[in-house]
Amino acid sequence: MGFVLGLVMGVIVGLALIVGFVRSENSRSKRRSELATTVAAFARMTVGDSRKLLSPEHYPSWVVFSQQQKLTWLNLQLEKIWPYVSEAASELIKTNVDPILEQYRPVLLASLSFSKFTLGTVAPQFTGVSIIEDGSEGITMELEMQWDGNPSIILDIKTYLGVALPVQVKNIGFTGLFRLIFRPLVDEFPCFGAVCYSLRKKKKLDFTLKVIGGDISTIPGLSDAIDGTIRDAIEDSITWPVRKIVPILPGDYSDLELKPIGILEVKLVQAKELTNKDLIGKSDPFAKLYIRPLRNRMKKSRTINNQLNPVWNEHFEFIVEDASTQHLTVKIYDEEGVQSAELIGCAQIYLKDLEPGKVKDVWLKLVKDLEIQRDNKNRGHVHLELLYCPFGMKNGFTNPFAKNFSMTSLEKVLKNGAEGKEVAENGDEVKKRKEVIIRGVLSVTVISAEDLAPTDLMGKADPFVVLTMKKTEAKNKTRVVNENLNPVWNQTFDFVVEDGLHDMLIVEVWDHDTFGKDYMGRCILTLTRVLLESEYKESFELEGAKSGKLNLHLKWTAQPIFRDRD
Repeated sequence: MGFVLGLVMGVIVGLALIVGFVRSENSRSKRRSELATTVAAFARMTVGDSRKLLSPEHYPSWVVFSQQQKLTWLNLQLEKIWPYVSEAASELIKTNVDPILEQYRPVLLASLSFSKFTLGTVAPQFTGVSIIEDGSEGITMELEMQWDGNPSIILDIKTYLGVALPVQVKNIGFTGLFRLIFRPLVDEFPCFGAVCYSLRKKKKLDFTLKVIGGDISTIPGLSDAIDGTIRDAIEDSITWPVRKIVPILPGDYSDLELKPIGILEVKLVQAKELTNKDLIGKSDPFAKLYIRPLRNRMKKSRTINNQLNPVWNEHFEFIVEDASTQHLTVKIYDEEGVQSAELIGCAQIYLKDLEPGKVKDVWLKLVKDLEIQRDNKNRGHVHLELLYCPFGMKNGFTNPFAKNFSMTSLEKVLKNGAEGKEVAENGDEVKKRKEVIIRGVLSVTVISAEDLAPTDLMGKADPFVVLTMKKTEAKNKTRVVNENLNPVWNQTFDFVVEDGLHDMLIVEVWDHDTFGKDYMGRCILTLTRVLLESEYKESFELEGAKSGKLNLHLKWTAQPIFRDRD
């Protein structure tokens, strides 16, 4: 009996083990199949799919999505033909860059030119290629290139004292992105009429200067001057949007040449919360602005001493040559006197983000380096007004002084929109430009404020508003509203403005106390918008305050004055 019972129990346990093992194997097989399906799905996943799954901030900084293809085959062939390419390219570069070196020659030098220029025996390496879909009728290709070459480059330098110095350029390291444009496409072999080439982006350019048989540091400032000249020559000769055109088939390719296409007007209004670079006192900030980093195209603001919230209200104009790729760069520096200025922060805005003919009011966050996207340190913000006007554009803006004249550029229309005539000595009539002084009456209605920060111990405030025109320092102030963080004033003040293009309205909120007053915030307004729109109502955030908004209504009544320009 016991034997039979043991046999039955053994069979049952054996069957249970077999069933359990089969189920475990089936489960493992199913999981392996699901994992294989998942891996296959990831293998088919594109860059676009991954970007949909995760936003950019979830990726580590070393993750880069590249659309470039490798060019090992091209590098192998380039190494074979490099001796011939080097000889031909050396002469071509020398011929094209020599005049530009002379153009940017430092003032302390009598002459500057190449006495020897060869690219050496080390061929550059192309690390990737990508096709750019820009909607144009042609093929646009970008190639990334690295070059740590052994060129032989010697500059022949002569000073005004008659001293000749041979300066060698050595230890060159370069990384950049070259753009090739095959356009126009034609039905004749090789199927395109011309090739344009340009340095689309200069990622790195390092080199050292050495006087043959001497020390370049014996002449103060010479090394920096030559360094800047070389960089300006590269920027002005081949860096995008400059492009070199090589005709392949006979034809007119003037439409491919670099041409100005418009004007960008920039009003540098102010900056706030700048990083203090001085150990004693505060920074002395000034700004540099440019689209192309050439010395003759950079604009510089005045320096405002001992101020971390400077107000400039300065106007600049820049030539635009390619609105789809160019951008405006703003760099804020701390003036250090005889020493080099120290960078506080920089920012940029792409021109393609601007709507032609419309004023854009922007606050840009300052960063340490434009190439580093993840900079979380607060270095301050800069306030700009931008107006991009393509040549020949007509838009909805109306000149308030000549209703039948379409306004494409505020500064140009208002400053140069009038022409007078005078008689020359030979009796002919000569056009004489007149300058328009934008004189008028600015009416400001202080409507109310919302959510002001409390300043009293009881959690209240007694706010009033002070309005000041910056140039004339004309002031007005509202009545005091007691114990209220959401005061209503509805008071209107008129200011006679003598120069509307360059004046500003400063609106400050104060808390009234028996023995003084406490600052509660401010907003600074240029008159650009009210000049264009004649009248508008807006709510403004208070600067320098924990919270609070100010509701204002502005109206402009023009009284233009014309006077002859010298």
